[in-house]
Amino acid sequence: MKVEQKGHTTTIRNTQGNTAEFYQKLNHEYASFKSQNLIIDLSHDKVMKMDDIKLFNDLINTHTEGKKSIVFVTNSVNFNKVPKNIILVPTILEAHDIIEMEEIERDLGF
Repeated sequence: MKVEQKGHTTTIRNTQGNTAEFYQKLNHEYASFKSQNLIIDLSHDKVMKMDDIKLFNDLINTHTEGKKSIVFVTNSVNFNKVPKNIILVPTILEAHDIIEMEEIERDLGF
């Protein structure tokens, strides 16, 4: 797991490849990230399945209740099958753009 902080956003990369183990580690260390917008980079795992993404549902709900954004980055999942509560994009740049848009929406009270 590699962590990079830039402004109000923390990017966490899965360098292990095993999404379930990465989720456990991230969940265990979540307290140190809960006040930041999160980009979860899963692009290292080239055989990602939708079930792997759905592991993060509880974390997504907790993080969004705290008025923070959480965006996942991978390009190995069918984007048409992604549930509405999960924000999934193919690149880090798009993840930053989504977070910036959500920050503006929160500032405007949407």
